[in-house]
Amino acid sequence: MAKTLKPIPIPKGVTVTFANSKFTVKGPLGSLELPVSPNIKITTNENQINVEKTDNVAPAIVGTTRALIRSMLEGVTKGYEKILEVRGVGYKAQKTKDGVQLTLGFSHPVHIKPPPGITFEVKNVPNPEDPKTLITEIIIKGIDKQLVGTTAAQIRSISPPDVYHGKGIRYAGEYVRKKAGKRAAVAQT
Repeated sequence: MAKTLKPIPIPKGVTVTFANSKFTVKGPLGSLELPVSPNIKITTNENQINVEKTDNVAPAIVGTTRALIRSMLEGVTKGYEKILEVRGVGYKAQKTKDGVQLTLGFSHPVHIKPPPGITFEVKNVPNPEDPKTLITEIIIKGIDKQLVGTTAAQIRSISPPDVYHGKGIRYAGEYVRKKAGKRAAVAQT
């Protein structure tokens, strides 16, 4: 059976409504809204959602809409989070009243305010590569998967990992491939 034909189960404590080409999900953590193409028909039963196409104009949009609805259901029940690591000598992140302040080697600190629906947490944890040192983690939480990912990507783009030293902002678990410097290149010849 194709994935688009399978019904999506509705978790307990979640209410869904579909009216005027807008699909709304309300759960314990909040509510989300999704504009839906007029080529898509959404039907809801007591405990499941069916997404179908009304014509053959855009069959791919059915799978995308189904995936977005599943993400919304998971977001309002469990929420989403992305973890960023700030690594490097003098690289710091501090929680402020209205967001996060980053010290990244620029001549000025960088202030980041979270968009509505997003929260930041800042923690210092031991570095897995060198237990004597600490790395700073920025935890980005929210119910909207796209907004959490976009916010994390925008913060990472301020100072992406350096390919020579590995300093900068990276996702937790991201492998940064380091290049050999000039000395290594000279030593090989």
